[in-house]
Amino acid sequence: MKAAVVTGASSGIGFEISRVLIELGYKVYGIGRDFSKVVINEANFIKISCDMTKMHVLIEEIKKIRNKEDVHIVVNNAGVGYFGPHEELNPNKIHEMITVNLEAPMLITQLMLRNLKKNLGFIINISSIEAKKSSTYGCVYGATKAGITDFSNSLFDEVRKYGVKVIAIHPDMTKTNFYRNANFKEGDIPESHITAKEVANAVKTVITQREGMVITDITIRPQKHLIGKKI
Repeated sequence: MKAAVVTGASSGIGFEISRVLIELGYKVYGIGRDFSKVVINEANFIKISCDMTKMHVLIEEIKKIRNKEDVHIVVNNAGVGYFGPHEELNPNKIHEMITVNLEAPMLITQLMLRNLKKNLGFIINISSIEAKKSSTYGCVYGATKAGITDFSNSLFDEVRKYGVKVIAIHPDMTKTNFYRNANFKEGDIPESHITAKEVANAVKTVITQREGMVITDITIRPQKHLIGKKI
């Protein structure tokens, strides 16, 4: 059975992507911080609890998967965002965003790349709309996402001759718990946000194209631009 690795799989976008991949016949190794609220009766969903800021632990987990499974897909989805004036961020928050959003995807990809070359596989990086515009009150978050987008573009040019597909997906405001650290949230009406399932469906679109054709960049936006304020 083909295998996939999905980070940030314990909720939101990562969980919905995992469900889509299982439906398509993949065994999914889901990496997340806390699976206590995850309810899924699937033998092909292997939960790996891991704090992605602890890089040595993450590396060992990825090596274990690499050594025993035929991995065809890596989805670098885990992300963290802290928002506000840059001077009000502390060093720990800056370090966490850089580690989880940028360093971890690069390391996971490096560890899995030979397997993905062998299997003509997919690297799917969940970036953000913030990678494509100025991110006021989210300078570090936007920079990490711009970094992962640029990494995706350059890596595709490097590995496309080996049959590896590299895709960056840029969701806009998504209805998940991602904005728990912010003083704002997605808009309440359906036209003002996208859903985790819709991002997962974009992943399905990417991996079901014919061999030889690659969608390398997807941006998903709601029809209306509305941001809610937390009370």
